[in-house]
Amino acid sequence: MQLNNSIRGLANGAAHRPVLVEELAGLLEPQPDDTVIDCTFGAGGHARRMAVDLGKDALFIGIDLDPLASRYFELFSQYQPFRCRFIYGNFADALGQLAQNGLAADLVYLDLGVSSMQVDRPERGFSYSYSAPLDMRMDPKNPVTARKLVNELEPGELARIFKAYGEERYARQIARRIAQERNKTLFETTLQLVDVIKGAIPMPARFGSGHPARRVFQALRIAVNDELGSLSRGLENALAVLAPGGRLAVISFHSLEDRIVKKFFAGKTGKCTCPPELPKCVCRAQAELRVITRRPVTPSEHEVTENPRAQSAKLRVAEKLG
Repeated sequence: MQLNNSIRGLANGAAHRPVLVEELAGLLEPQPDDTVIDCTFGAGGHARRMAVDLGKDALFIGIDLDPLASRYFELFSQYQPFRCRFIYGNFADALGQLAQNGLAADLVYLDLGVSSMQVDRPERGFSYSYSAPLDMRMDPKNPVTARKLVNELEPGELARIFKAYGEERYARQIARRIAQERNKTLFETTLQLVDVIKGAIPMPARFGSGHPARRVFQALRIAVNDELGSLSRGLENALAVLAPGGRLAVISFHSLEDRIVKKFFAGKTGKCTCPPELPKCVCRAQAELRVITRRPVTPSEHEVTENPRAQSAKLRVAEKLG
């Protein structure tokens, strides 16, 4: 059966371009009868590459918080010879439930951060380039929005979020200016916030590296969706659902995510974590993972040229020990 042009565009992810596709497949080494879990299915870019190596006895599970992803998954699954299952929800919770149900996966991978199908839809409020409602929710059912945080949090808490999740140098100045402005008019749109951010930072900083609102928008997105908390819980649950010899891969897009992944992998290799002043080891560290990527894999110059959003991507892979 041939897809018509409009359906084909959706099935191919349209504007979304997945990163490190071949590198991911090469390190995970999918086999025909594998059970594979794609924790952030999105538009299915990585899934389509993984499907090339899967046979009729494979099981493919896609997870995503964004309802739009279910449409992509439906199109993806229609043309596969193997069993497919979609789970709508947070990947950390879904992995935990799958582990409790006794599933043993061969491959689990996460492509973190916001996807092009979210950024490029102005009404979602993820982008600082369009005027849109201050939303930033990956899950529309989430009661927390960027508008709620910006209008209701104390300046000190806003500053903490901007600093911790966005590594924003001018976090306190921006938070104070937001508090001043919302006393006059509540924030409703992305460009309202952008204007205030620009006005709160020194003139030279407005023309530095990247858009002046980039770090604050990243911080709000992470806070709205509890991205770092989900990642920490998700890594533990991914390890629980993996079968011995199974592999776990994570593609991250900023240093906060990558540090969590790096620390998690290192902490599961069995190295002693006791303070050096102790005369002997008391932590009883046991090796649960073998790190495959001693250094993170990054996109080639060609990929970055073709897809600038790939520039900050880092891929780490580990194997579960028996």
